[in-house]
Amino acid sequence: MSFLRTVTVVIALSITTSFAIAAEQTVTLKVDGMTCASCPYQVQHALKNVDGVKTAQASLETHEAVVVFDDGVTQVAALIAATKNAGFPSTLKAEDINHDEKAAP
Repeated sequence: MSFLRTVTVVIALSITTSFAIAAEQTVTLKVDGMTCASCPYQVQHALKNVDGVKTAQASLETHEAVVVFDDGVTQVAALIAATKNAGFPSTLKAEDINHDEKAAP
């Protein structure tokens, strides 16, 4: 009976651990091809149709889309594919350099 109990505990821990690893992520995509006022809505629609996406906001002014998603359900590659399939190729925006670091004398 102790073997069955051990197996049950191991399974329960593995399930709990897999849920704990998934997290909400926010990324900014640089989006090409947005030229009119309706383009950001098309980008947002494409992104919101990806499973795991919680919010998506696109801007014509910055040519960017900010996406909040569950990384346990989807990946950045799926977000990029969604915008590309909608006619708006995108790339992950490079992270800003930490300007708080002090320069060496």
